[in-house]
Amino acid sequence: MATFATPVRSASLQLPALLCILLCSEVWVLQCGAAIGINYGQVGNNLPTPAQVVSLLSSLRVGKVRIYDVNPQVLAAFGGTGIELIVTVPNDLVQPMAASAVQAMQWVTANIKPYFPATRVTGVAVGNEVFTDDDAALKASLVPAMRNLHAALAQLGMDGYVHVSTASSLGVLANSYPPSQGAFTPECAALMLPFLRFLADTNAPFWINAYPYFAYKADPANVSLSYALSDPYHVGAVDPYTHLQYTSMLYAQVDAVSFAAARLGYGGIPVFVSETGWPSKGDADEVGATVENARAYNRNLLVRQVSNEGTPLRPRQRIEVYLFALFNEDMKPGPTSERNYGLYQPDGRMVYNVGLAQQQTTSAASLSLAASSAPPTTGVGKDMTRLCLLSALAILLTSQAFLLG
Repeated sequence: MATFATPVRSASLQLPALLCILLCSEVWVLQCGAAIGINYGQVGNNLPTPAQVVSLLSSLRVGKVRIYDVNPQVLAAFGGTGIELIVTVPNDLVQPMAASAVQAMQWVTANIKPYFPATRVTGVAVGNEVFTDDDAALKASLVPAMRNLHAALAQLGMDGYVHVSTASSLGVLANSYPPSQGAFTPECAALMLPFLRFLADTNAPFWINAYPYFAYKADPANVSLSYALSDPYHVGAVDPYTHLQYTSMLYAQVDAVSFAAARLGYGGIPVFVSETGWPSKGDADEVGATVENARAYNRNLLVRQVSNEGTPLRPRQRIEVYLFALFNEDMKPGPTSERNYGLYQPDGRMVYNVGLAQQQTTSAASLSLAASSAPPTTGVGKDMTRLCLLSALAILLTSQAFLLG
């Protein structure tokens, strides 16, 4: 049964050397406690105010948020909260910013400096999914724009706090099956070299928007649903070249990007997930878009994050994952699924309980393991049960330390 999204192709780089590059370069260690984040989109006419959003996020103790603009009301509302924020330069400003260092400085001065450091802006995404855009001039402008933006941040003494990168779609890969054969498309490869060099020079991560839902929707007869949902009890798939076992398609996709970067000589760059999610509702032809699957997908990722889990390639490096999205957004174009990725309705009602439950007595969030049916208790199931119990205990201890501190 095929469980990856793209066909096998032969590798041009010797696998042992490639593995050595990757495994010996794990120098990226997360300093923060929780690596889970969430995307806060605003393409709706009925969304709560930024202050109400901050209150919700604080009650859930979500510590990382990504927005798709530099909305001044949002930036001001996040001031003093301690929540880390990734902001976005829209695609239509990439070319002007590439052409003018002054333009980059003006953007930073107007959109980040007034709120920093009270608002913890930790990243700037320059454009979104630029490498798979049809505009050749836009793609050629991306890295020059990033360099000008980084130079502006450095001039203001902010480059040590704010990373500059861009979020790419999984379409930058020509191959993702098996992960060890990950390679960029010929169209992207030439653009990737200066981009990866910039990330290495500035200690910035590679952000990928990855949605196993699309792989399942495209071929539900051959793609395992449990594997796409990152079910930890599923046997998963084994990479025939590395013999690494993958129980999560998302983690396999992340490792495929790491291998692709290593093929270009940049295996040490961390790969983080800037977007991933599963729709709770879709059109008749959108197979798998259900509340049950959406709950399972996001919950499985939360459990993995709480367990400090890394990918099979980099098991000791927990990856940052930003769930998409906080709210259902009623003005998004496209199929029904596009408007139904949210964990919450705009009025604050849960679309489904993913396990982030507000505790009335402590105002802290914990992962409510009882919200799901009991896991199996034999073999791998026993290990996962212990892991979940230890994860729940870790959260309780963290919550107590937070309250006492």
